Amino acid sequence: KRIKISSIITVILFFIIIFSGMKIINWMKDNKKTKENSKKINDLADVKEVKDDKDTILVSEVDDKNNPYWYYIKFNLLDVNISELKKKNSDIIGWINVNNTNVNYPFVQTDNNDYYLNHSIDKTYNDAGWIFMDYRNDSSFNNRNNIIYGHSRLDKSMFGSLSKALKSNWYNNKDNHIIRISTETENSLWQIFSVYKIKTEGYYITTYFSDNNEYLGFLNTLKSRSLYDFQTDFNENDIILTLSTCYSDSEKTVIHAKLIKKSKKN
Repeated sequence: KRIKISSIITVILFFIIIFSGMKIINWMKDNKKTKENSKKINDLADVKEVKDDKDTILVSEVDDKNNPYWYYIKFNLLDVNISELKKKNSDIIGWINVNNTNVNYPFVQTDNNDYYLNHSIDKTYNDAGWIFMDYRNDSSFNNRNNIIYGHSRLDKSMFGSLSKALKSNWYNNKDNHIIRISTETENSLWQIFSVYKIKTEGYYITTYFSDNNEYLGFLNTLKSRSLYDFQTDFNENDIILTLSTCYSDSEKTVIHAKLIKKSKKN
């Protein structure tokens, strides 16, 4: 009996090792393909910083001249030729850059939140997925809460480096507190006001609010969750950006930022 049980255990362990080995090989293949796709798209993209011009609009101006807002508003915008990128994939709607992370990618949008969980930007199957905007959002960022998702990859690709924002040394560098987005129609600058990790839930990805009071309550809740105080105030006209990724199997890393500057593209 002991020999038989030992043989069964040996067979089970053998299959576990084979399965684990296949998972590791597939993970490495997905990472390699993701890096190749990232390089191709970066070689194609014309990414550049641009200064403010006559079309630049300051959003949500703050009266207090000592408020950090006036520091962030001086940052240059980022401009990317999205029309050129769309020739490779018509689902590409913009480019996102988060300071002092690896997030410097185009992002996509389709009619659901499932497809790009396991498809790369070239639409081939890939467990690394790609960065994508919530299908409920308007691609022109006209919603109150604009949501972008991405996997947290161990090699720090996609949204894998966003967990840096949870660390004090990241927060202590003020230059890290901005997100820049470029779409076909405009370039925009967003000021981070909340970073945290939380058990998986649906509240922070709410896109519909019945009135201004509900929305302001929502914003203040997101602010109160933050690990750090970004000294940010809100009004009912503010538009926010939400970045969401996995921290663990049951937790999410979340970053919120509010729109502070935008410029139409010619």
